[in-house]
Amino acid sequence: MTGTASTRTTASPTPTDVPDPAGYPRRWAALLVLCSTLVAVTLDNSVLNTALPSLAKGLDASTADLQWITDAYTLVFAALLLLAGSLGARFGARRALLGGLVLFGGGSAVAAVSTTAGELIAWRAVMGLGAAFVMPATLAIIIRMFPAAERAKAFAVWSASAGVGVLIGPVTGGALLTHFSWSSAFWINVPLVLAALVGILRIVPTIPRQGTARLDLPAAVLSVIGLGILVDAIIEAPERGWTDTVTLVEPVVFVVVAAAFVVRELRRDEPMVQVRLFANRGFVLAAGTLAITFFALFGTLFVLSQYFQLVHGYSTLKAGLGAMPFAAAMAAMSGLSPIVTARLGIRGTLTTGLGAIALGLGVMGLTTTTDTPFVALAGEMMLVGAGMGMMMAPASMEITASVPVRFSAMAGALNSVVRELGGVLGIAVVGTLVSSHYRSEMGDQHLTGPTAVAGHDLPSAHVVAEHLSPDAAGRLTSAADHAFTTAMNNGALVAAAVAALGVLLVGFGLPRRAAPATVPTGKPAEPVDTQAVRTVR
Repeated sequence: MTGTASTRTTASPTPTDVPDPAGYPRRWAALLVLCSTLVAVTLDNSVLNTALPSLAKGLDASTADLQWITDAYTLVFAALLLLAGSLGARFGARRALLGGLVLFGGGSAVAAVSTTAGELIAWRAVMGLGAAFVMPATLAIIIRMFPAAERAKAFAVWSASAGVGVLIGPVTGGALLTHFSWSSAFWINVPLVLAALVGILRIVPTIPRQGTARLDLPAAVLSVIGLGILVDAIIEAPERGWTDTVTLVEPVVFVVVAAAFVVRELRRDEPMVQVRLFANRGFVLAAGTLAITFFALFGTLFVLSQYFQLVHGYSTLKAGLGAMPFAAAMAAMSGLSPIVTARLGIRGTLTTGLGAIALGLGVMGLTTTTDTPFVALAGEMMLVGAGMGMMMAPASMEITASVPVRFSAMAGALNSVVRELGGVLGIAVVGTLVSSHYRSEMGDQHLTGPTAVAGHDLPSAHVVAEHLSPDAAGRLTSAADHAFTTAMNNGALVAAAVAALGVLLVGFGLPRRAAPATVPTGKPAEPVDTQAVRTVR
């Protein structure tokens, strides 16, 4: 190191200084700023779940619209995460973080003034694009700010912040919607983003750009198109009809697009997605458990909020508090997960976690009625949350441990993608099952004239009931509430069956592997390159 460089590293650093090997002096304050960006990104989805009934009424949104409003964000986020990470490495992680937050915050502001469901869906997609830049950029900066001995603690704090967003989101949404309209679920992001931008500019350092492979834009486009077609086929089927031409053709188009994506990636020396990893049984099963976890999480929360608010008549705040047992159990068991994994091993922990999810959802699907007390649902949700919290960390460890070292970076990147795609499919599949069964049940009511719209979805039924006589309104809401509860139970049972299938696949297919030993903290940090930045994405 030259004398000039030495002087620079001992001087009081500015946010534009490149961190030295001993760590950026203001790294813990900067970490809090980075965590605040993650809270904003995760808070949005959990706040939105509480706002779904208000959105249905305010924008005259159907169940399919609500599914798209929720899924548009996650779909774009998952499909573009790898590409956004590569762009961030190419142009600078701090710059990508700032740009992503501007997109996310700007999209939130415009979404808040949307007048149609279509407008809101479009701006939710823009928000997802911004979020895709935020997550990998924060991780890349953390890697460069912290010395090797402190990175594990930094990553633990970063991961916990995501749990904070999920935990406080429903309560925050409930409190906001008690006093304001559904748009407050989006306006809340604006001050959070502005505060984060100020903190980043003042505290978070600039890190060097990383050399990257050529951008694979065609692969990114194919992934967005393919996933969009698949989700559209699932969500729109109840409205179009399961035998409609478009419904039948879209899965075929998805297969063609997916095949084109795979062929392209196999032919590239440096693909966006290393498709050959999916030939690894351990990788596939561990990734599958994460997909199942988020399938159940997103799908269950999507319908539970409507059940609490419309069937039980809870206020938005009480409905938001209704998700607390689930989130609290998930957070508590996440902290105990290392102890459980040390005793049961990765395979044992994953099967136990999936078994808890299957049991909780199964009991919910078999016992829930329109009059089920909250304490019973809370116990079932705690069981599901505990199972999820138990298995997320060991599944992530297995994903990276099951592949050769040269592929660990790509495996780590796909970790995040698989989780988000599981959530996308959870909302699409469970929401569609609930919608289809509800329509079938309400078809037996032979609704005609102005009341026919009540057969489309539960929010519409409650809106129609407001304009009927008390006796007619009572009969209609009773039938609609019963139909929705039965439909929700069927969705829960399907999610439980998927989790139970995961238990069998992991139990018989995953190699027995003990929890990995802790890496000695005294080991010198290796030079950070593009692959290292991608490892934890």
